[in-house]
Amino acid sequence: SAKYYSKHNLPQTMCPYSKSKPIKCCILDCSESTCTHRTEPPGSILPCRFFSCKEGTKVPSKRKQNTSRVTSDLLHKNLLKSEQENWNDISPTYKAVTKRIKGKLEELHNMYTRNSGSPRMRFGENVYFEENGCIFLAKADDVDEGNADILFSIEDLGLSDAFIQRIRISPDQSYMAISLKSENSEEATCIIMKLGNFPVVEKVIPSVFSFEWAANDVLYYTTQKNLKCQNVFMTTFTYQKHTKLVYTEQDARFFVDLYCTKDRRFLTINSNSKTTSEVWLVDCTHPFESPALVQARTPGVFYHIEHRKEQLYILTTYGEPAEYKAILTDNYIHRINLDTYCRSYRNSKLMKAPVACSGKDNWQLVYALEKKTKLVDFEMFSDDCIMFLKNAGHLYLNVISFVSHLVQSIQLPTWACEFELESHLEHTTSTCYFQLSSPVHPPKRFAYSFKENSLIEQAVQEVPIITNCHTTRLLAKSKDETLVPITVFHNKNSKELHRRPLLVHVYGAYGIDLNMSFKEEKLMLIEEGWILAYCHVRGGGEQGLSWHRDGCQRNKLKGLHDLRACIMLLHELGFSQPKHTALAAASAGGVLAGALCNTDPALIRAVVLQAPFVDVLNTMMKTHLPLTIEEQEEWGNPLEDEICMKYIKSYCPYQNIKPQCYPSVFITAYENDERTPLMGILQYVQKLRKAALDHASRKSKKGNWIPNIILDVQANGSHCDSSWEHSLNE
Repeated sequence: SAKYYSKHNLPQTMCPYSKSKPIKCCILDCSESTCTHRTEPPGSILPCRFFSCKEGTKVPSKRKQNTSRVTSDLLHKNLLKSEQENWNDISPTYKAVTKRIKGKLEELHNMYTRNSGSPRMRFGENVYFEENGCIFLAKADDVDEGNADILFSIEDLGLSDAFIQRIRISPDQSYMAISLKSENSEEATCIIMKLGNFPVVEKVIPSVFSFEWAANDVLYYTTQKNLKCQNVFMTTFTYQKHTKLVYTEQDARFFVDLYCTKDRRFLTINSNSKTTSEVWLVDCTHPFESPALVQARTPGVFYHIEHRKEQLYILTTYGEPAEYKAILTDNYIHRINLDTYCRSYRNSKLMKAPVACSGKDNWQLVYALEKKTKLVDFEMFSDDCIMFLKNAGHLYLNVISFVSHLVQSIQLPTWACEFELESHLEHTTSTCYFQLSSPVHPPKRFAYSFKENSLIEQAVQEVPIITNCHTTRLLAKSKDETLVPITVFHNKNSKELHRRPLLVHVYGAYGIDLNMSFKEEKLMLIEEGWILAYCHVRGGGEQGLSWHRDGCQRNKLKGLHDLRACIMLLHELGFSQPKHTALAAASAGGVLAGALCNTDPALIRAVVLQAPFVDVLNTMMKTHLPLTIEEQEEWGNPLEDEICMKYIKSYCPYQNIKPQCYPSVFITAYENDERTPLMGILQYVQKLRKAALDHASRKSKKGNWIPNIILDVQANGSHCDSSWEHSLNE
């Protein structure tokens, strides 16, 4: 339940070259004082031989390469200097409106953060939580009274620009591991605290991504380098203190992270690509023994492991739906409309297998999801498990009882768009706590009681109630007749909605849902009469894995068609009009936003992009970039596939700029961005500005409109999440 997991490090695929000889995956045996190699059968991990020069191609000399690099660096510096000068000239124009907006946002932030609180980690009678850069410990009965001890403070370490990303408490609560992240870096630092009357720093580990306690004093962690996570280490803190490498992933498309099953019986080493996963188990009762493989990676099969009573519970995409209809009907009774579930296509399932024989041939179905349902999160308890699901924009939870074999579905409040599961460190608890929110509703705490089979709203004193915002869910018919969900928010008191400004949001990549968590600026816009629309286009994950597959690689244009259909429907239904419509996107969402600017500029008046990916073709041709190989699962491999290259070229925002009347564009970029190369954004802005000016010069009409095309390159910040203060300045 992953408050502290990064949502941006996504995995990738299997090697397509069948003639390549498989190499062996090295597991280092740590049961002895020295590590010995143990190997997995051939074929479990495939080699990554990518982008080798084709036969007959000339390899450029180092002198030519160096000259080209110097020229590129000089061009980069000149473009950057030009844009910085342009920004310095333009930004004073917006000084007054910036001051007003900043004051309003600070007021809203103070109003809601004071009352909302952060998710809590319950451990018996103890509750751990983080607020304002500090980690607190309180007794469960005293936590709401403000009686808590400070265990850790960023300020005490003198790290003003860092924020807490992840917290893990050891089973006996004697140690606490924390990851700290800077706004200017993708890499985090792990700090291990020895708890007690006077908590002290025991160890500092740089460049860490994920970590979990396998035992009271045994920590497993992964290291991150160049946006890749491929090594797992084990370190101990008592008696013979030592650190050892226990696992290395050799396929560059796979990303490794760690997870501990809810009952803390197993620590799982999860190696995931965009389409495939593989899990190794570390027995927490014998943390020094070598990891054991659950199921060798099978192309196209995802799986995730939980454990209960010597059974592995496997959340997976494996198997054909038709095989499981009878099993589901016989073993599990759904309280609401079981027939719907039996007839539906499922692309995610909960299965189980004995720990002793965990291969997929032994997997048995427990429960299957219906078509277009997204599993948002999953939590295992001693006698039940809870699935948080999303279907057609609505959130609901399914409670599966392993005792009664009943499945209860509970619809969550209709305004809810996002949820965050609180960490339940004890799997025997009788209550599951979580928070619900939306872009305009601050987080509100709820609990599900297993004993009472009911949802309980947790009252918090003085939390302001949002009553003047109306939520509407629509379906737009895309070019191929596919229905695309839209979530719309507007002020109930707004008159003449067709005259109101509209801000449209889009993402549509990597199977990631559009971010719909609470933001003060969204609430401010609602209060000022704006309409907010969120277009859940294909390529995202809002309707499950098939929704993503339908919008990646050679289906990417479907996401563009979806976006166009959504905006046109909004206008047809009287939600604003083109001259009052703006479009917002970040990162890979910039592909669809930039493509729409080229194909349908008349639909929108302004575009706001944050660290946008706008030069897909050139980026995917540069194999030295850290994510190029991983990204082939999303965009394709234009170096090896000419059809793929032509397809990318057909929608790539940079490649399709032409003289026409563009909307105004505001872009925020970061000098130190490791994910979206700044050079591509600089060249995009230059080319876009030239095309807009060329079009204006051809039109001799008096008062011809020329769009504002503005780039703000920030020296600080990076592609990842930032602090409230930095976000406020942006």
